[in-house]
Amino acid sequence: MRIKFAVLAAALLMTVAALAQTTTYTPGDFQKSNPHYPHPNPFYFEGKIDWDKLAITSPSNTWEYMQRGIHNQDDLGDTAAAIQDYQTSLAMNSLTSTPPTCQIVTRATLVNGVLPSTLTPAPCMFTVRLRLAHLLQPTDPDTAITLLKEVLQIDPLRLDVNELIGEVYVQKAKADTDATAQQNDYTQAINYLQAEIALSPVTSVVTAQTGDAANNAHAHWELAEIYDTLGMTTQEKQELNLYLAATQWHSDVYPWRITLAQKRLQTLKARQ
Repeated sequence: MRIKFAVLAAALLMTVAALAQTTTYTPGDFQKSNPHYPHPNPFYFEGKIDWDKLAITSPSNTWEYMQRGIHNQDDLGDTAAAIQDYQTSLAMNSLTSTPPTCQIVTRATLVNGVLPSTLTPAPCMFTVRLRLAHLLQPTDPDTAITLLKEVLQIDPLRLDVNELIGEVYVQKAKADTDATAQQNDYTQAINYLQAEIALSPVTSVVTAQTGDAANNAHAHWELAEIYDTLGMTTQEKQELNLYLAATQWHSDVYPWRITLAQKRLQTLKARQ
C-alpha cells in the first residue's frame, strides 16, 4: 500500500513539474483571475496588501503607488522611497488639481440610490494622505495639516484625525518665535482637539450604560497641557478633571499620567 502511494505521489509531482515548465506567469495574472482581488475602482481598498503577493513589477496607478509606498515604509524602512511613492500616488489622486483627479463620494454620487459601476474621477483615498502626513509632520507640518484636512473632507467623522491636526498645531506653536503666531497655533490646536472630543459625545444614555462621564482621555490631556502653557488655570483644572473621568474605567496607554494629573490638581488647588 505504501509503495502504491509513493508511486502515485511521484506521478503527481511529475505532472505538476511539467505544467510549471509549459505555463508562463505574467505579473498581473493573479489579480485578473482572483475574484477576491480588491479592484481599485469604484472604491479603493485602503488597507495594506502584501506587496510580494501583488506581483506588480512597477506601479501604474495611484493605488499601486500607495501600496508600494506602504511596503517601503513598513517592510523596508525606506522613508524617503515611501514619501516619493505617496507623493506620486497623490499626484494621481488630487483634490486640488485642475481638474481634480479624484472625487469625494457623497449621497449626491448615488444614482437612484446606488453607486454607479465606475466613478470618474475615481474616489479620493484617505490612507495615503494619513501616511504621508505622518511622515512629513516633523519636517513639514503645514503640508501635514493640509493632508489631514483633506482626510476630513473625505470622511468628516473619521476619528483621531482632528486630534492629529491639533497635535501638529501644538508642534508648530512650540517652534514659533512670534507671539501672535504662537497664540494662533495654540488656538487652532484647542479647536481641533475639542472637535475630536465632540465626535464621541458622552450622553446621559452612555453614562447610564457604561458609567463613563467623559471620553477621549488623550485629547483632554493635550488640552490640559496647552492651558498649562498658556497659564489658563481654570481651563487646565477642568481638562485634568475630565481626563481623570475618562480614565476611570479605561485607564490610559500612559497610566503614569493618571497619578501625575492627580498631583497637578492638588497643586493647583493649593495655589487658590
